[in-house]
Amino acid sequence: MRSPSKVAVGVVLLMGFMGGLLFWGAFNTGMEATNTEEFCSGCHAPIVKEIRETVHFSNRSGVRAICSDCHVPHNWTDKIVRKVQASKELFAHYITKTIDTEEKFKERRGHLAEREWHRMKENNSQECRNCHNFEYMDFSEQGPRSVKQHSTALASGEKTCVDCHKGIAHKLPDMQGVEGW
Repeated sequence: MRSPSKVAVGVVLLMGFMGGLLFWGAFNTGMEATNTEEFCSGCHAPIVKEIRETVHFSNRSGVRAICSDCHVPHNWTDKIVRKVQASKELFAHYITKTIDTEEKFKERRGHLAEREWHRMKENNSQECRNCHNFEYMDFSEQGPRSVKQHSTALASGEKTCVDCHKGIAHKLPDMQGVEGW
């Protein structure tokens, strides 16, 4: 029952450190791989096609949003939570096959949209605000209705981006029964 040598302790610590680095690198590589448009289009090909027809994809400024810009939070802890939630979509596509065809996806589209709108409302449309900063909006470039909404309901916190901008990057599902439509 001798105590371990200093070399053995050093080797164990070094192996632990190297193992941690390898795990962290593999984990981050996986996280980034699941944030690509190619990954998203594996299950959501019709949706990815839709965004290519919007100002978020093709515009005069050359700024392009991809799926993860709007559907994955940018800060790390919220990103992990969202990735765990999104694993249900992989399960639904590959295992239960409830959204594995375009027809099945269209049937569930309303439900999926409602869930995403709720998530965005709960986080005050944070993904929108990562690019669009209310403080820098130029009201002189907006229409009267937009100015009224942005300067009152949005500024007061009464509403958030997704309350008015549903369908800004995707075709809307059947909006019958959706509040405000």
